[in-house]
Amino acid sequence: MNMLVIGCSHHVADASFRERVSFAPNQVSGFLDSYYEKFPESEALLLSTCNRTELYVLADQSDSVPSRMDLIELLASRHDVPVQELDSALYAHRDSDAVSHLFTVSSSLDSMVVGESQIVSQVKQAYELATEARPKSPLIHRMFDAAIRVAKRVSTETKIHENRVSVPSVAINVLAKQIFERLDNKKILVLGAGEMSEETLTYLKAAGANQITVANRTAERAVSLANQFGGQTAAWSELHHQLSLADLVISTTGASEPIVNVESFEPVMKARKQKTLFILDLAIPRDFDDRIGEQFDNVFLYSLDDLQRECERNLNSRKNQWPKARKIVQDETELFFRDTRRRASGSTIAQLKKQANSIKDEELKRLMNRLDSVSDKDREQIEKSFHRVVNKLLHPPLESIREDSATDDGQAEPVGLLDAMKRLFKLE
Repeated sequence: MNMLVIGCSHHVADASFRERVSFAPNQVSGFLDSYYEKFPESEALLLSTCNRTELYVLADQSDSVPSRMDLIELLASRHDVPVQELDSALYAHRDSDAVSHLFTVSSSLDSMVVGESQIVSQVKQAYELATEARPKSPLIHRMFDAAIRVAKRVSTETKIHENRVSVPSVAINVLAKQIFERLDNKKILVLGAGEMSEETLTYLKAAGANQITVANRTAERAVSLANQFGGQTAAWSELHHQLSLADLVISTTGASEPIVNVESFEPVMKARKQKTLFILDLAIPRDFDDRIGEQFDNVFLYSLDDLQRECERNLNSRKNQWPKARKIVQDETELFFRDTRRRASGSTIAQLKKQANSIKDEELKRLMNRLDSVSDKDREQIEKSFHRVVNKLLHPPLESIREDSATDDGQAEPVGLLDAMKRLFKLE
C-alpha cells in the first residue's frame, strides 16, 4: 500500500489561511467526485476541521498515487488559491510517515488542545463521506479502521484524555471568566446549532449559565438544541437585535463568509450603549469581521487563534503522558506496516504455490497416463514424492520472503525479494 497526505493545520497556518482552504461537509462529496475524475486508480479521504485541512490518498501501486503537485493543483483550482502559495504552505507525508501522522491526528496528539475528544468524531465523519463517495475503498477501510482503533488505545491506556480540555472548554472556563466573574446573570447568545455549539453549551451550563438563546438558520435544529439545555430560540432574522441584548456570544456557524461585518455591527453598538460584549468566534471561516474587536470599545472578540496560548498550557500539563501515547502510535504504525507487508507477501506466496501445484498436477497426470499399470499404493507414493519435491523447492524462497516481510520496517511492502519473485515467475 502506498499513501500520501498533504495539508495544513494550526501548527503551520493561521486561521485566515485555514479558512481559505477549508471545506464545509456539503462540499466534500463534490470535491471527491472531481478527484476521482482525475485519479480513478487511487482512493481519497478529505479531513477538514476548524484547525486542519488534510487530503489523504492511497493506492496499491506507487504510480497510481498522484504527486504532491497534482494534489496542490487540484486544491488550488477548487479554492482559487495560487498554486505557489499552497506549495509553500502545505506539508506532505508519505507511507509510514503518513500513517504515523494519521494515527497522531486521530489520537488528538496533534490537536490544538491535546486530548480533546472532537477529533475522533471528525475523523469518523470524514471516513463516512469518503466511503459514500466510493463505497468500494478497501485501503481507506483498513487504514481508517486502524486509526480509530489507535485513538481508542490512546484514550484507554493513557491519561492524556483525563480531565480533557476541548476548545469550547478553554473558551468558557478560561477566556470567558477573564471577562465575567459569573455567568448565571449573563445573557448568552449561541449562533449555530452543530456539534461545537452543543459542546460549548455543555460547558456554559456547567459554569452556571441559565439565560441561553440559540439562533440557527435551520429553526428545527435550534429548537432541539435549546430544549436540550433549557434555553430558548430566536429567529435568524433577529440576529442583530439579539446581539444588542447579549452579554456573551458564542458563534460556531458554517457560513462561508462573515455573518457580521463592521458596518452591520455599528447599529448594534449604538443599541448596546457601551455595554460590555464578549464574542467567542469559534468558526472557520470566521463569523465576525476581526476589525470589530479593534474598532469598538468594550467589545472583546476572540477567534480560534486566540486560544493557542491556553492550548499550549494544556499541552504542557499532559507532558508526562505524551511518551506513552507516542509509543502506542509508533507501535501501531509498525504493526500496521508489518500486516501490510504480510498481506502483500501472502498474496504472492499463494499465487506461487498455486502455479507450482498446477504444474505438478499436470505433470503427474501426464506421467500416470503413460504408465500401463500402477497400483493404488504406488500411485499414492508417486503423488507424495511430487508433492515433497514441490514443497522442498519452494521452501527456501518462501521462507526468505516471509523473513523479508517481517523485518523490512522501512517499506510499506517487502519490495526486494518479493519483487524479484514476481518477475522471475511472472506473477501479478
